[in-house]
Amino acid sequence: MKRIIKITIAVLFISLGCLAQTVKQHGQLSVKGTLLTDKNGKQITLRGMSYGWHSFWPRFYNAQSVKWLKDDWNVTIVRAAMGIETGSKGLTYKENPEDSKAKIKAVIDGAIKEDIYVIVDWHSHNINLEEAKKFFDEISKEYGKYPNVIYEVFNEPDDETWPDVKAYSEAVIKVIRKNDPDNIILVGCPHWDQDINLPAADPIKGYDNLMYTVHFYAATHKQELRDRTDEAIKKGLPVFVSECAGMEATGDGPLNTEEWQKWIDWMEARGISWVTWSVSDKNETCSVLKPSASSNGKWKQTDLKESGIKARNYLRKLNKK
Repeated sequence: MKRIIKITIAVLFISLGCLAQTVKQHGQLSVKGTLLTDKNGKQITLRGMSYGWHSFWPRFYNAQSVKWLKDDWNVTIVRAAMGIETGSKGLTYKENPEDSKAKIKAVIDGAIKEDIYVIVDWHSHNINLEEAKKFFDEISKEYGKYPNVIYEVFNEPDDETWPDVKAYSEAVIKVIRKNDPDNIILVGCPHWDQDINLPAADPIKGYDNLMYTVHFYAATHKQELRDRTDEAIKKGLPVFVSECAGMEATGDGPLNTEEWQKWIDWMEARGISWVTWSVSDKNETCSVLKPSASSNGKWKQTDLKESGIKARNYLRKLNKK
């Protein structure tokens, strides 16, 4: 009897381990039609958290916080948001590229160690082509061999036209693909990733494993954006929600929990991967942490704001180990 119990516990432990080993289990990602798929060609839905701008909240950019998000929040993906020209004095990529890269690499290395996926996010609202090409050339050379890595080449274009964004993205994609022929690349669209209809009508051609990003804030963006995205998907456009949350688009104001749930249900019904904004402690609704939260994870319930409690509950429920 003892031997049977030991064998049963061992089998259970192995099974749980396999479920928890995201990248070991799912491996190299690719795009099949409009779907994100794993190494076995099966659809996969990634769900996780985005760090806030590294240039405002660098203290959270460390391997320990990645581990906590994986172990306690059950994330299967994190997003490292590198602030390019916006942030505290001396901390932006343009002002201090080496320190900025070190912060981003700390999260990338933490994600690889914890066996989860990671988005390397060029977090800007403007075109900085030469800087982006140089950065993604370095990152893809160093990390292109790891299936964990996803590149987000333009966080949220604002007033740029789709032809402008498309030309910029093609130039950066060309640089990445010289070093990394396989990993997923995320492409933004105009109007803060709202005008997904534009790339649907004129997608980038000549490259595989591209997806296009939609961002929503549930108290502002509602059924109209879901309908627009559905139409883009019907036209064959693969969509990834790389930033979202339950409050207004300003990042502040009350949570609209009813509308947030509609978005969650909509994404789950379509198998769309999503990442919530953000691991930060600013005095606004979208920052999921209070200033009492440690830099290295191990956050108590009292360290979490309402949005943090809600996001954690969603992730723990949907990313079951």
